[in-house]
Amino acid sequence: MSQDHDRKRSRRTRRRWVTAGIALAAIAGLAWGAGRLFRKGPTESGEPVFVVERGPLRISLTESGSIQSRERVIIRSEVEGRRTILSLVDEGKHVKKGDLLVEIDASGLEESRVEQQIRVENAEANWIQARETLSVVSNSAQASVDDADMTFRFARIEKEKFEKAEYAQQLQQANADISIAQEEVKRAEDRLEWSTRLMKQGYLTRTETQADELTATRQKFGLELAQGKMSILTNYTYAQTVEKLGREITKAEMALARAKLKASADLIQAIATARASESEYLRQKDKLERTVEQIGKCRIPAPSDGMVVYSTTVSERRWMQEPLRAGVEVVERQELIYLPATKEMMALVQLQETSLPKLREGLPAYIRVSALPGRIFNGHIERIGILPNSSQSYLNPDLKVYDCHVWIDEDTDVLRPGMSCRVEILIEDYEDAVYVPVQSVLRIDNRPMVYKMDGMLPVPKEVRTGLDNSRMVRILEGLEPGERVMLAPPIPPSDSPSGRTTVVEGRRSDGSTNGNSGRVVTPGAARPASGDRGGGSGRSDRRPARPVP
Repeated sequence: MSQDHDRKRSRRTRRRWVTAGIALAAIAGLAWGAGRLFRKGPTESGEPVFVVERGPLRISLTESGSIQSRERVIIRSEVEGRRTILSLVDEGKHVKKGDLLVEIDASGLEESRVEQQIRVENAEANWIQARETLSVVSNSAQASVDDADMTFRFARIEKEKFEKAEYAQQLQQANADISIAQEEVKRAEDRLEWSTRLMKQGYLTRTETQADELTATRQKFGLELAQGKMSILTNYTYAQTVEKLGREITKAEMALARAKLKASADLIQAIATARASESEYLRQKDKLERTVEQIGKCRIPAPSDGMVVYSTTVSERRWMQEPLRAGVEVVERQELIYLPATKEMMALVQLQETSLPKLREGLPAYIRVSALPGRIFNGHIERIGILPNSSQSYLNPDLKVYDCHVWIDEDTDVLRPGMSCRVEILIEDYEDAVYVPVQSVLRIDNRPMVYKMDGMLPVPKEVRTGLDNSRMVRILEGLEPGERVMLAPPIPPSDSPSGRTTVVEGRRSDGSTNGNSGRVVTPGAARPASGDRGGGSGRSDRRPARPVP
């Protein structure tokens, strides 16, 4: 009971202290606001002024970043699709080459491998069948072409035989038949003549003479028939036979051409089928090999010695990604683990494009690590990205940031990848410079101007500016130490054709911008403010600024 009572009393005491602190903070805020509201400066309007000073001025740029290894081996998932992590090595563990880092679920791939093996065997059987079919088609096509070619050659021989042998023989036979028929007619006529003489003398009868007359007539008809056959042979049979044999040759030639075309088409079809079957077999075989390879890639060994760092720990998008652990799904080419290849470290920061003209490789830098308060590491700019980092462009397409690698030149054994840090890049360190707050400088008609106090009245004064550190801007010409300028100069209407008055947020000594783009301010708009972090945007307070030590 006593302990509970003490506990309750302690809670009430803490509440009272918290309430008192909130009340004091509110009172202090009201007092500061009242002081800001009713404070009057040396001007008639009560605007604050700044006394131009001469002294040391540091031009630097400070950005937040993270500690990274200079060189590292990136372990990526090479398994296609979305897969689940089964086991994962502990982060921060020192591993040796060949140690298992990640094991990804391969059950789906094992099933695919079995199904793919069946497809490979079927494709191989089809390929073998297509090859045998190709051999059969090739032989059959060659036989068809040979038969057609033989028929064509026989047709040509047949025609040549008729023209050179058979026709001559038939012509000779016809001539012989005519000669024999003529001889028979002559003999029949002679016999008839003798028979007629003998019948007149009474040696033969009329019947015997008529028989001889019939024989002579028959022989004449035989002669006419032989002569007709000769005429048919020479006038019709020869031409008809020659044309018929010629047509047979043409038909045989066309049949040969068709046989060749058909043989070629069948052969091409068979070859195409065989090639397609072979390609399908090789494709299925490649898929099987790739599946087996994917199964092998589900176990990721360490390619070298090193300390394990999860990609989600140091990634630029780590706030959008689920922490890497067993059970998380990963995709192909996703970065999983980093293995630092060396002990040397660097700070990775992202710089806005407006800061790039100020920077160059080799500039010194100071790195402060959040985990090591009070410790400052020396470094230098080793490399500035050529192209903007697109990892966050979808959040703000108009914001262009560039990766800057700041190498740490000291012992980095106490540093670990992923530590948060702030990097101060030293651009210039003037021992003696004249400077004013950046909000005191306006650009009117493309000329840097300040409002210098002439007694109690502000008078515009043209100046030449140098670099700025987002709070103070160096004045090269136009002002002397001890002169007073307005911290919040008025925005008068411009007489220039453009009709615009702009705020100068840092210029080089040659008049070119140092990367801080001027903000366009129209008459009646809010007063200019100085930039933060070297980016060129202004501060909203009007308290007299102090030079950077």
